[in-house]
Amino acid sequence: MTRAETLREKIASFADAIIITDELNQYYIGGFRYTDGYVVVTKKSAHIVTDFRYIEAAEALSPAGFEIVAPKNMREYIADVFKKENVKTVAFEEDRVTYSALEALKKDISAEFVTSRGVIEEMRRYKDRGEVEKILAAQKITDDAFEHILKVMTPDMTELDVAVELEFFMRKAGAEEKSFDTIAVSGSTSSLPHGVPRNVKLEKGFFTMDYGCVVDGYHSDMTRTVVLGKADEDMKKLYNTVLKAQVSAIEGAKVGMKCSAIDAIARDIIEDAGYHGCFGHGTGHGVGLEIHEEPRFSPKSSDFFKSGHIITVEPGIYIAGKGGCRIEDMIYADGEKVVNLTGARKELIELF
Repeated sequence: MTRAETLREKIASFADAIIITDELNQYYIGGFRYTDGYVVVTKKSAHIVTDFRYIEAAEALSPAGFEIVAPKNMREYIADVFKKENVKTVAFEEDRVTYSALEALKKDISAEFVTSRGVIEEMRRYKDRGEVEKILAAQKITDDAFEHILKVMTPDMTELDVAVELEFFMRKAGAEEKSFDTIAVSGSTSSLPHGVPRNVKLEKGFFTMDYGCVVDGYHSDMTRTVVLGKADEDMKKLYNTVLKAQVSAIEGAKVGMKCSAIDAIARDIIEDAGYHGCFGHGTGHGVGLEIHEEPRFSPKSSDFFKSGHIITVEPGIYIAGKGGCRIEDMIYADGEKVVNLTGARKELIELF
């Protein structure tokens, strides 16, 4: 069954059709990426409505079953389809459509507009084999970038130098782009979970690198923390606590467990080690066409870890003004198995 057919079934109880305007959702359902047009799925048909710039690409990349058109007026074309098929109710992506865009649709299309109830986002939670392969390809580049930076990093480099070098390596290795703004923070600023790389030389102490890349639209995400200089006993304890929490959460994660229970594995280890209040974010988030997706490993999550989910495991300890450490892998629920998609080493590494 194609994704369009699955979507048709999911909306059947509350809508006669759905108009997809979000570019990522269009790619997920329609099979190719573009920036001008609509994907429309009705009870009887499926349409990629675009302009002449994208026709050839759509014909080459979109799955069977789509009518690919480049009308002079896109919304008029959709209105005609709906009139012919007697469409009365139309779903729209309530979390992704602007007010003005929705009003423009309502102006040209005579139908009752209803929320999509997040059906596409729900479908996107469960990765198929093709999606997993793309994420694995992105993560392989990310793994290789870590080994590369360990070889080329010098004490004279700045945090910004390291960030740019990671991104340059990934692009040369085949990535389309970076997954997000690379985090590369050293010394006292390593206590900032989302710190911004500075144009200053690397400080001694913890050095955290959080980065990833995109392959065929799908993201990778990894964090590694190294020590610049020699780790003292306090640093070793902190690092090894994070590593124990991270490995224990991965090994303890079982398909069917509550996401909050997996979060608790890592969180309890950090708390029991005496780092109260030093781990303030969730243990992990879904990864796919977006770098942050549902579901999440967090204390507040009501979700369960199910087959098809890809979620990060990234506990950390952050001590303001002193430094911090985070270690992050991505795990995949493959049937009843839990597979770590990340290959980069994560033992304590001391440089310089």
